Amino acid sequence: MTATPAFLKDAKDLLTEQGFATRNIWYHGTSSALLNSIQEQGLKRSGDQALREAAKKTMATIGNNYTETIEPVFLTPSKELAYYWARQTVRNRSVRIEGNEEPVVLEVKLGEGFNSKVKPDVGAASLLLLKEGENYLAHLAALYQEKGFNIPQIDLMKAERMEYLNLLGMAYIDNDIPPECIELLTE
Repeated sequence: MTATPAFLKDAKDLLTEQGFATRNIWYHGTSSALLNSIQEQGLKRSGDQALREAAKKTMATIGNNYTETIEPVFLTPSKELAYYWARQTVRNRSVRIEGNEEPVVLEVKLGEGFNSKVKPDVGAASLLLLKEGENYLAHLAALYQEKGFNIPQIDLMKAERMEYLNLLGMAYIDNDIPPECIELLTE
């Protein structure tokens, strides 16, 4: 895994013993291959059309029906966490789609009415039970340790909703986000 670029290292400023501070600025990690589309159309729920099409073709090849679901736009209060998920997106896409892609982080500024629609990602409990989720929890633990805090102990099945946001930095919005709310972060 690539180290987080210095200009995205914000956990040291956002992380407290109670978890991540939040405000109306959020971050979304994705692949550079999706950047033009996002800048034109915004962040769309279930927006990685190429990856969805690849999955659909794979399922058709093995004779299985594929039912598309509409996933929300996943957000995090930290650039550093968004970069982690951007790397995962690039890795996941590289399995099905050829190309030279890089992880990118988008800043998402939401107005007050729109910001109130951001919710803790409680659905992440199932992800966190998989190897990919274990890797995320290890990454998160390192951020807490760097700050000198205890690693959060969270029972994924019994956790309070807000713990997914505060302690784990996982959120979503079940709305498309228009391009004027989005900015690519660069050095």
